[in-house]
Amino acid sequence: MTPYRIETERLVVRCYDPEDAPLLKDAVDRSLDHLRPWMPWTPDQPEPLDDVYERLRDFRAQYDRDENHIMGVFAPDESRLLGGTGLHPRQGEGGLEIGYWIAADATGRGYATELAGVLTRVGFACFEIDRVEIRVDPANERSERVPQKLGFTKEATLRRRLPSKSGSDLRDANIWAMFRSALAGSPAEQYDYTAYDALGRALP
Repeated sequence: MTPYRIETERLVVRCYDPEDAPLLKDAVDRSLDHLRPWMPWTPDQPEPLDDVYERLRDFRAQYDRDENHIMGVFAPDESRLLGGTGLHPRQGEGGLEIGYWIAADATGRGYATELAGVLTRVGFACFEIDRVEIRVDPANERSERVPQKLGFTKEATLRRRLPSKSGSDLRDANIWAMFRSALAGSPAEQYDYTAYDALGRALP
C-alpha cells in the first residue's frame, strides 16, 4: 500500500499538499546558490508563490495516481521544510530511484542519509520492487557519501546522463544500487520509521 506519511525521530517525510507552497518556496529561496550546481530545476531567482502552488498540485496528483512519489522532508512539527525527496519510477518495472536535496541551512546533520535509508526500507516494504537506485553526480562528494554509508553498491559511471542547469552540457552519473536480498544486515536497516497510508493507518 502506498505510504503517504513517514515519521522518524527527527523527520516527517510525506507527500506534498498544495498548502505546503510557502514552506517549499522558503526552503528553495534560502538555498538557491547551494542547489544550483546540482539541481537543474533550481530557479534563477525566487519564484512567485502561485507557481510553486501549481507545481505542488501536480506533485500531489502524480502521487495520488501512483505515477511518481515526490515528497517533502519536514521538521517533526512540520513548521519548516528541510528538503525534498522521492521514490521515482525512472528505472522501469521492478525498481525505484531515490532522489534527495537538503536545504542549505540543514546540511551536515545526516538528514540525507537518514531519509535515503528510510526510503530504501519503505521502497522494499511497500512496493513490489527488487531494486532501489541512487544516481549521483561524481563531483557532488557530499551526496556521493550517502549511498556508500547505506551499503549500496556502485555499479557504473554513465557518461553524460544527468541534465545540467543550463540544459546544454550533460553531467556524468554514478549509479548506486541495492537489491532486496542485500537489505538485511545493511546499514540502511538501522533507520527506523513508521509509515502511514492516506487514511492515517500505520502500515506494517
